[in-house]
Amino acid sequence: MTYSQRDIYRHHHSHHREAGFSVLKDDRGKLLRNLIGEGKTILDIGCRDGALTKFFLKGNTVLGVDIDDIALDLASKLGIETMKLDLNGNWSELKGRKFDVVVAGEVLEHLYYPDQVLEKMKSLLNLGGMLMGSVPNAFSLKNRLRYLLGTKRHTPLSDPTHINQFSEIELQAILRRYFKEVEIRGLGRYQTLAKLSPNLFAFDLFFMGKL
Repeated sequence: MTYSQRDIYRHHHSHHREAGFSVLKDDRGKLLRNLIGEGKTILDIGCRDGALTKFFLKGNTVLGVDIDDIALDLASKLGIETMKLDLNGNWSELKGRKFDVVVAGEVLEHLYYPDQVLEKMKSLLNLGGMLMGSVPNAFSLKNRLRYLLGTKRHTPLSDPTHINQFSEIELQAILRRYFKEVEIRGLGRYQTLAKLSPNLFAFDLFFMGKL
């Protein structure tokens, strides 16, 4: 039996990600809302059911894209424009569109070629635009200890839809290929330590790339 990308993520969302779930939803949502502000056109990549979109919807125009059309039906009830999009495709559906902000929360780790997708994201930004998003910190100190013990339980490697894994150093390197200004912030339980060393202590790596 073969499964399409849509089938894989429909199953993943329905069996492992209940409606309204988003990793560190409040922390990431409030950060996005404060950084984005209002009066922006936003492309929300991998929006799923709009759990995170709700935080930065007010005063902005949002297009949410995802491969899971069932999740998109839920997101559309927020009053945003939605579009089914295979991120591994050619993105012809977005030809001619431009945005002030592209949001890619917990997306890059799901992609076969994240560098190629970052290039596409950059091409959709207006002059002075910004990419914002996040990835799991696969190589935090806690996760490294788990790997040494021979287990992937409770690490990003335990999610079968995670095709790529990132450390802060690797994330910095890939973002700097496409963006002049890059900032990475550590999120998670150990906030003070995560600020000092996101690479070792952050649960999630929040990033910004400016043209």
